[in-house]
Amino acid sequence: MSTLFILGSTGLVGGQALALALSSKRISCVIAPTRRALSPHVRLVNPRMDSILDSNDPENWRADGAICALGTTLKKAGSASAFRTVDHDLVLGLAARLKQGGVQRFVLLSSLGADPHARFLYPRTKGEVEQEIERLGFLSFTILRPGFLDGQRTEKRAMEDVMGRLLRFASPILPRSARLSSSSLVAERLVEAATLAPEGKHVIPSAALSERW
Repeated sequence: MSTLFILGSTGLVGGQALALALSSKRISCVIAPTRRALSPHVRLVNPRMDSILDSNDPENWRADGAICALGTTLKKAGSASAFRTVDHDLVLGLAARLKQGGVQRFVLLSSLGADPHARFLYPRTKGEVEQEIERLGFLSFTILRPGFLDGQRTEKRAMEDVMGRLLRFASPILPRSARLSSSSLVAERLVEAATLAPEGKHVIPSAALSERW
């Protein structure tokens, strides 16, 4: 039985990962800091994100494995610098805290096309944070790179809704790497990697996370 730390547990994929972790027989405790309180559960520890960020006590970050499903969009962030503050600075800072807390397995929800040398902000930021977290030296580091995700988000993302409908229609004739990624499958792989992944770096591409037809 292990302790699992989940960042981004109120998002589309993070919320599904949280539900899976709380029902898993392999996991005895889930630590999920959030800005708003989650529904109570006997195996859930739900500190306020602000208070845990203000604490320098490594015990607050102690776990066997960790999942990071944090992320925003340029539109929601409001500017390129604000987007980078969340998707790069915050993610990297939290990963460093977890490493100091003794986490052995770290799993990052990244994106299709992540590349530190990419021309565009989103894939470049994702690629940079992948690269810099790898340098932290986790015993096991797994990266998931899904494409467009299926599922209903709490906030509306018009462009993703349009792309989702187009990709769902075309999925039977598209290569697996270009299809919609199943949010439930991504969540399963996150929890699996955070509890069972062997030593070393592992990358799970979009083709392994796509909807099946």
